[in-house]
Amino acid sequence: MESFSEKNNLDQLLDNSSDLSNDEVRSLLNKLSSSEIAHALESSPPKQRKLFFSLLETNEEGDVLADLGEEIQQDLVSSISNEELAEAVKELEPDETVDILQNLPEERMNTILSKMSLRDRKRIEIGLTYPENTAGGLLNTDVISVRPSHSIEVVINYLRDQKELPNNTDKIFVVNKEDEYVGELAIGKIITSRPKLSVREVMNTNVNPIFVNQDDKEVATIFDRNDIISSAVIDESGKLIGRITIDDVLDVIKEDADQNFLGMAGVAEDTFAPPGRAARSRVFWLSMNLLTAFIASMTINIFKDVLDQIVYLAILMPIVASMGGVAATQTLTIVLRGLTLEQINSSNLQWLFKRELAVSILNGFVLSILVGLVTFFWFGEILLALLISFALVINLISAVIAGVFVPLILRSLNQDPAIAGSVVVTTVTDVIGFLSFLGLATIFLI
Repeated sequence: MESFSEKNNLDQLLDNSSDLSNDEVRSLLNKLSSSEIAHALESSPPKQRKLFFSLLETNEEGDVLADLGEEIQQDLVSSISNEELAEAVKELEPDETVDILQNLPEERMNTILSKMSLRDRKRIEIGLTYPENTAGGLLNTDVISVRPSHSIEVVINYLRDQKELPNNTDKIFVVNKEDEYVGELAIGKIITSRPKLSVREVMNTNVNPIFVNQDDKEVATIFDRNDIISSAVIDESGKLIGRITIDDVLDVIKEDADQNFLGMAGVAEDTFAPPGRAARSRVFWLSMNLLTAFIASMTINIFKDVLDQIVYLAILMPIVASMGGVAATQTLTIVLRGLTLEQINSSNLQWLFKRELAVSILNGFVLSILVGLVTFFWFGEILLALLISFALVINLISAVIAGVFVPLILRSLNQDPAIAGSVVVTTVTDVIGFLSFLGLATIFLI
């Protein structure tokens, strides 16, 4: 937890930086941790952000870069030289270095690697071999392993000989002579076991390792369900190649939540991105929304003769479309959450759909009575009140169908339902809403 003084230093930096000299800013930065400085950078406009970063010492830059989001990280990395970047990442964990280097142009990445020691380069190249969104993209090669035949006394002496243990070391891993994963040995078990016992006698062989090609979201789910701090990572042949720790998994969870939250609105930029970049990131989904708006308008145009004769239909029809859109978004949110948490599968999908359908019918019954009464007292026509009530029920049911099945279809097509889902379901409910209300009006009022 951040201390009161850190909170004050951070607030002072963010609130008064424009009135402070560079020396005063530097003094405040010295009092903050790397994560606090990263937060300050993410909370600042581009010009101020680059000033803060330029005032850091080279040996501080690496830790700060590792704590930044990908977009801001890349922006700042592009502003420093290869020599400075190589020096900045020198003390980072291998997986943190991989996260930074894998987003660089290949030529620059190779230049940075050439400036590293042979040992560090090989460790980082292992991580660069695997896609970013897999377990291999998260793994750390700073893994401690022992053999089943070793005694606990030998293991303790070996650990004591290390200068320091890697971060988040709650266990070490057991491998055979071919370096194939056999099991794991908790640090607590090492401390509490008799020295003469062998590793084989006290190790845990019931824990499954993570395969290097597993999706990073699957890895996050494994950590969450099993409440673990670290896990072994093996390749296709079963050999131990590294480990994943909880701090890397938390980054995956935060990034996924961030993408889902922003994706619902078709936005993908940092809070203080320059106007040009922000506009480019938003224009595609705004264009898609414009296309869907034209589709809805074309639907209305089909009934222009009806609208010419009964003008007050134009006053009422947004009610049906709006209610359907909100209902569809509610269902979509539930389904997206279930998909993200891997709670939805073929065995429970039917139950979920029936539940959402029942909810829509109950809400439709209540809301249709309310809308019908308001319409009757407003326009004094019982038939019009009944038509808008029926149209509302129809659209709420269509909202459930769209909210449940659109994200499933998008995922099957390898599209992100969090980004595209809201645009599609809104279009469906707008079109169905206009068709049902104006269609019923055409049949019964003309």
